[in-house]
Amino acid sequence: MPAVADLRPFAAFYFSYFAFQGLFGPFWGLYLESLSFSTVQISVLMALSTLARIVAPGLWGWLADRRGRRRSIILSTSLLSALAFAFVGLDNGFWWVFVSLAVSHFFWAAALPLVEASTAHLTRATPGRYSRVRVWGSIGFVTLSLVGGALLELLGLANLPWAVLALLLLIALAAWFVPEVHAAPRSTSRQSIAGTLRRPQVLALFACCFLLAFGMGPYYTFYSIGLQQAGYGKSAIGWLWSVGVICEIGVFLLMPRLMARFTLEQLMLASLLVTALRFVLIALLLAQPAVAVFAQTLHAFTFGVHHAAAVGLIHRYFAEQHQARGQGLYVIASFGIGGSAGGLLGGVLWPYGGVTLTFAVSAVVTFIGVLVSWRWLRTPSAMTHG
Repeated sequence: MPAVADLRPFAAFYFSYFAFQGLFGPFWGLYLESLSFSTVQISVLMALSTLARIVAPGLWGWLADRRGRRRSIILSTSLLSALAFAFVGLDNGFWWVFVSLAVSHFFWAAALPLVEASTAHLTRATPGRYSRVRVWGSIGFVTLSLVGGALLELLGLANLPWAVLALLLLIALAAWFVPEVHAAPRSTSRQSIAGTLRRPQVLALFACCFLLAFGMGPYYTFYSIGLQQAGYGKSAIGWLWSVGVICEIGVFLLMPRLMARFTLEQLMLASLLVTALRFVLIALLLAQPAVAVFAQTLHAFTFGVHHAAAVGLIHRYFAEQHQARGQGLYVIASFGIGGSAGGLLGGVLWPYGGVTLTFAVSAVVTFIGVLVSWRWLRTPSAMTHG
């Protein structure tokens, strides 16, 4: 392994992967609404990406750890995801869209945890470098959420599936250039993954990730719809999403300094506390543009600080030969189970209380995460691997 690995292929993958999310996340709910689906149907379809993260990351992570070959899985699943999504725009029926999306998301959810494990491995000696690579995902997201809003104003929502398909093909192209990164041999540690998962701090970490993602579930499903109901246009909606990711980019660039000054546990606690405040602001004052913008700046903590701290803690807690599964379990606990449950609950609550009720519940759930972090993640763990 060279002293300084070439991380540009990983940066390109992050850019394309989150460019897809920059178009899909802010606008797919609006597209589904344009097809006259009910709020429950929309929440179910939007939850498919998070539901896929319950099943797919564990399966693909186990396969990658067992075979020791991540690149072939990253490439093949990226191609299959694009192929399945090509069917989405061919019919507007609920079950057609459901099945096409479900298959596409199952393969789409495979690649990111494996790329995360490889990037964390290559930057293990200088953890701050991870954020400098991961920031390209944020750049991809903000680019497409800005350009996408203006593009859809011009072309209309009906063309959104084909634009999303083009980005999935871009992910597959980027996956071609991602190199193979081999984990350490199994004999380097006797720690089983089951033993690691029984440790209180590991359980607390996954609980914190679950609770924050649960709170974010309604955000990814209904935030754009809430903005539209409050009178914001599509360009303004794309811009507000972009404000959050621009701030996320800034904090990723600052993570080496933040990690030098604060522990990962302190950063996790701060991310949960600030996110709870953010949900309170969305629940009560979303119609006020200045407050809406300020709430979006807090995305720097909601995702940037939280994600960097979570990836760092997982790399610390899990032995090298369990890294792919560790990152996969993080995705399952957070974006998978947490995001799915939160998004589905949002679909139930939205007809009764809209933005106010839905995001008030998100604030309460996230504050429970604050309490969990304060109680069980206050001091650095003695566990270190790699």
